[in-house]
Amino acid sequence: MKTSFVSNLAVQSAMRLTISRGQSEIQKLQKEVVSGRYADIGISLGAQTSNSISLNRDVTRMKTILDSNALVTQRMSASQAALGMMADNAQNMLGAFISANGADDADRLAIARREVETALNGFTTAANTSSNGEYLFSGINTDVRPLDDYQAAGSPAKAAFDALFFGKFLFTQDDPAVADITVAEMDEFITVVLESAFNSGPDWNNSWSNASDTNISSRIQNSEVVESSTNANSSGMRNFALAAVIGMELLDLPIASDVRSAVNTHAIHYAGLAVTGIDNQRGNLGVSENRVAKANVSLQSQINIVNLHIGDIEGVDAYEASTRMTSLLAQVETSYTLTARIQQLNLTNYL
Repeated sequence: MKTSFVSNLAVQSAMRLTISRGQSEIQKLQKEVVSGRYADIGISLGAQTSNSISLNRDVTRMKTILDSNALVTQRMSASQAALGMMADNAQNMLGAFISANGADDADRLAIARREVETALNGFTTAANTSSNGEYLFSGINTDVRPLDDYQAAGSPAKAAFDALFFGKFLFTQDDPAVADITVAEMDEFITVVLESAFNSGPDWNNSWSNASDTNISSRIQNSEVVESSTNANSSGMRNFALAAVIGMELLDLPIASDVRSAVNTHAIHYAGLAVTGIDNQRGNLGVSENRVAKANVSLQSQINIVNLHIGDIEGVDAYEASTRMTSLLAQVETSYTLTARIQQLNLTNYL
């Protein structure tokens, strides 16, 4: 009978290989126990890996939309706050016109003018509000300040008004001839010249606004897009500016009482339109905010459902993985012990 021997070096090498494999498997099982999913999806799922990748891609895409919706919500919330300030200023301006109705007293007219100037200043500040480095009321021209300050030195809007006044009456506002302006002439100047300049002609964009008429559109779901901004070219904002200019430039001129009454009537009319128009903008943004909120609920529900499917495909039995890891740890500990004993085997110990 032929005999053979196994050296203690061979036994040690086999033990080291067993320990190395056990440690690698333990690391894999630890990862699975912590994450609840296979450590290596490709090896574990095989042909089903493509399903896992596709589902995870869908979840990532929906989470990206959710993140985008958070920015959209922030922009609309800031816009609502600014529009609220504009609406308050419009109401204050309307109140100033109503309180000055029928008045020829210089002090009352001066107070009304200051209130209108304050309202226009607040309105301009709100219209030029920015969020995250973008102007809220510039439409898609988010890097451009939407509204110029009428009361600033060298204002193009002020120069445009002076030119319109002179073009109509052939004298300036400080000319004594303003006392001869009739109701019919003032009505025509306001309803034809000024209203056209603010609401239908190019003067608004040339002198007042740098905003785009096109609002920002945001995709809030795969198949749903909403307008997530408004702009300074809306009718409410134009009428606010028109009412303010009438109050600041015409109301306290040295004109006849009936002409002043006509001026104030027009100012009240346009201020009322401003209040209504700004409130309509707030309402439209509110509808978009509601749609975004519903879209977020829908997206989160879809993410939860897809994650359940991903869990069914990629998920591991944490209890089973933990049991296997405990068993492997015991085996590795045993291997360590045997290796140590084998290393102590030496022929000289028995001689």
